[in-house]
Amino acid sequence: MPTLPQRIHINEEGPREGFQFEKGAIPTSRKIELIDTLSHTGLDHIQIVSFVDPRRVPGMADAEEVVAGITPAPGVAYTGLWLNDKGFDRAVATGRLHIEGLLGLSASDSFLKRNQNRTPAEQIAAQHASIEKLTAQGVPVERGIVMAAFGCNFDGDVPPQRVVELTRQMLDIAAEHGITLKSMTLADTMAWATPLSIQRVVGAVQDRFPKLEIVLHLHDTRGMGIANAFAGLQMGITEYDAAVAGLGGCPFAGHGGAAGNVCTEDLVFMCEEMGIETGLDLEALIDCARLAEDIVGHPLPGSVMKGGSLRRLRDKLKAA
Repeated sequence: MPTLPQRIHINEEGPREGFQFEKGAIPTSRKIELIDTLSHTGLDHIQIVSFVDPRRVPGMADAEEVVAGITPAPGVAYTGLWLNDKGFDRAVATGRLHIEGLLGLSASDSFLKRNQNRTPAEQIAAQHASIEKLTAQGVPVERGIVMAAFGCNFDGDVPPQRVVELTRQMLDIAAEHGITLKSMTLADTMAWATPLSIQRVVGAVQDRFPKLEIVLHLHDTRGMGIANAFAGLQMGITEYDAAVAGLGGCPFAGHGGAAGNVCTEDLVFMCEEMGIETGLDLEALIDCARLAEDIVGHPLPGSVMKGGSLRRLRDKLKAA
């Protein structure tokens, strides 16, 4: 088993994950407020919007306005998510986002149909077409993602070998176009992962593709997010998607639970207490988490924003 990493990298997805999942309308100005505040926490990658059908995801109807309204901070890459050519064209047209290509397959055929209205064969064909369009416009394609990599609310458990096979398919698709994928995100889209399944799935992919960097995208519907992140650390994983205050979830996952991503500030707190560097300002993230809660107008699942950091408490005790 790999040793614990000395440092990890966190991709912040709270603004996109959260504001696409909230049931009530969120003013555009408040979305921008959270993004601009997050920009001063040490984060260097913030996914801020998704370019999707507003009839299906009304919380992203103002995606262009959000992108136009932010105040970019130096050294921060602002990205968006798209699922088809129309979404990609909208992202490029903003002229303000960091555009990078992504291949994606789903370990669940049922989820793929609900999320992107495609069959597996159609999804594979779409990956070839996507690469051709992206490379023609000079957009790098270096990442892949396996959706529903740990289980599905519609199709049940996912064998680790299926994730290995989907990873191989994406590497082969990329290779046909002369491209080498550098990383593969394993997404716990519907929160089926447990520490044991993290070990099994990640271990299977690592064994088959030892040079491929693995990224974990973990949802916290059943309270396993931080435990699964810890299991990932034990497997040597150094990159994680996270959402400030535990914002968000997948609108097409088929459950009504608190389905946000693993909480950014909780993950940072755990890593700091383990001696693992993140490069992020925990106190500033806690302030962002409280701001996020104020913006959505209801409690969010993050824990450290409620209990505070131990560093602040230690400093207070020393000063007493």
